[in-house]
Amino acid sequence: MSLVEIKDLKVHYPIRSGFWNRVTDSVKAVDGISFNIEAGETYGLVGESGSGKSTTGKSVVGLEKVTSSSIMYKGKDITKKANRKSLDYNHDVQMIFQDSLSSLNPRKRIEDIIAEPLRNFENLSKDEEKLRVLQLLDIVGLDADALYKYPHQFSGGQRQRIGVARAVATNPKLIIADEPVSALDLSVQAQVLNFMKKIQREFGISYLFISHDLGVVRHMCNNIAIMNRGRLVEIGTRDDIYNHPLHIYTKRLLAAIPETNVNDRAKHRANRLAVEEVYREQQDKYYDDEGKAYPLVQISPTHSVALPEDVAKELILKEGEVQA
Repeated sequence: MSLVEIKDLKVHYPIRSGFWNRVTDSVKAVDGISFNIEAGETYGLVGESGSGKSTTGKSVVGLEKVTSSSIMYKGKDITKKANRKSLDYNHDVQMIFQDSLSSLNPRKRIEDIIAEPLRNFENLSKDEEKLRVLQLLDIVGLDADALYKYPHQFSGGQRQRIGVARAVATNPKLIIADEPVSALDLSVQAQVLNFMKKIQREFGISYLFISHDLGVVRHMCNNIAIMNRGRLVEIGTRDDIYNHPLHIYTKRLLAAIPETNVNDRAKHRANRLAVEEVYREQQDKYYDDEGKAYPLVQISPTHSVALPEDVAKELILKEGEVQA
């Protein structure tokens, strides 16, 4: 059994209009997505701004109201409040936010910020609590003098590490990491990502790693889902997504990854322009009349893509010939 199973998750926001302020339509931020997160793995959820990936993460952690879905944890649906409480779900699932500054209370010292989840879920004495906070600071590479400082006294990378320390304070089973390094310099990104991997090895934590950066996701995740317009357009292993992309949107995202080899700069630019041209000309084939992605079709045991039925059948036949 997977650690968390998300089945047909929908988050729709009503649009009201008219004299009586009635609901006349809805914005489908997340429109029927399903995926599983295994214990101890980092699952990548990728898409551009507005694709619905952050809404998905907030729904899983319980910060966003779900329109309809079942989110299974230890065999029970935690969209029901009674199940959340009996399973201690709020203890086991934590979140690292994208904006490290706004997610930390500017009026509180770091000691109180990191200790807050401990005070909510653990029954520790003052000395035990302080020792635990010092251990967490040490894990993320910060000195003991950070205890009495305020968030504005730290750099962006240091604040993000404080966010990581707060998230792992209760030894959670799953952490939702929403764009945890997108606002950081490249060198600081590497530090935070390495800290996250180190903590994962030590505590066996699972991550739902939400990002628009396929370069970072490649470093962190073995299984990846690509999200566009509120739906999943491709799911697969790292090899499936990076070496055998099938959806036109996935190919577009991959073409946008910056290349470090300046000698082939012209070649990479030409490739990006070519992919963008194909996307403009052929994107209608990959979406229905309402602009929605088609249902996912399984191409191989690990690889599923949102494609029209005729195109999917052709790819499945080709896959069968390759395996034979």
